[in-house]
Amino acid sequence: MRLDETYEGHEVFRHLSDYADFYKSLSFSVFAFVSLGTKAVCNIDSYVYKSMRGTLESIKHSLLNRRIADAYTLLRRYHDSAVINIYSNLYLKDNFSIENFVVDKIQNWLEGKDPLPRYGDMLKYIEGSVEVAQINKLLSENTRYREIRKRCNDFTHYNFYRTLLLNDNEVFLNRTKTLEGFSRDLDNILIWHLSYLFLLNQHYMMSSDYMDSLECGSTPPKDSQYLVAPFVQKIFDSVVKTNRMDIATEIMNTTAMKLE
Repeated sequence: MRLDETYEGHEVFRHLSDYADFYKSLSFSVFAFVSLGTKAVCNIDSYVYKSMRGTLESIKHSLLNRRIADAYTLLRRYHDSAVINIYSNLYLKDNFSIENFVVDKIQNWLEGKDPLPRYGDMLKYIEGSVEVAQINKLLSENTRYREIRKRCNDFTHYNFYRTLLLNDNEVFLNRTKTLEGFSRDLDNILIWHLSYLFLLNQHYMMSSDYMDSLECGSTPPKDSQYLVAPFVQKIFDSVVKTNRMDIATEIMNTTAMKLE
């Protein structure tokens, strides 16, 4: 019973709820921003973030049922979604212009005509980008993310017998240590996503004050377009600053947004 209480009371469950809430708020917040380079009427990222929220909720459900291998498989999907989101945004920025008003590679993916490149190719594109070079440097200071991906694959493909056993909730195993590692991996993937996202799309951090004023027919307060939404500041403080102050400093130094 003590083991159950330790497991079920682990902070990862609170984090999963908080991160799902973050993506829910982000999805709503960015909906009105036009995705330049596509034919989409609304922001294509809005639905990506809703999907990511769903994946995080599914991870929580799997972990509560002690299906750790399933949770790691979903964690890989969450990582895939983050890579897709950053790749598509970066590719649109690199290729959209007046002469190339619709970027075919992304538009064809939206219409179901062609898939995006493989995970490895998308990651290579991101890591080779000059626009996010400093974040790339900070995130590649060690092999952390390669190790996370390997762990996800080990659980997804049952590369080891123990990874299979950790999906059988009737087998007595001390899962708490594995849960600790899972929690760190989750945080690191979120940091990876936010590091690129806040650098590429600074306006995604915007509070509703500016748009609310326009919708009410009022003149927005001076510089209100640079105010940061409370839910963004909260995740920035609790996850990015707490775990990677070097990345937090880089983002704060390069953005016009009033991050604290």
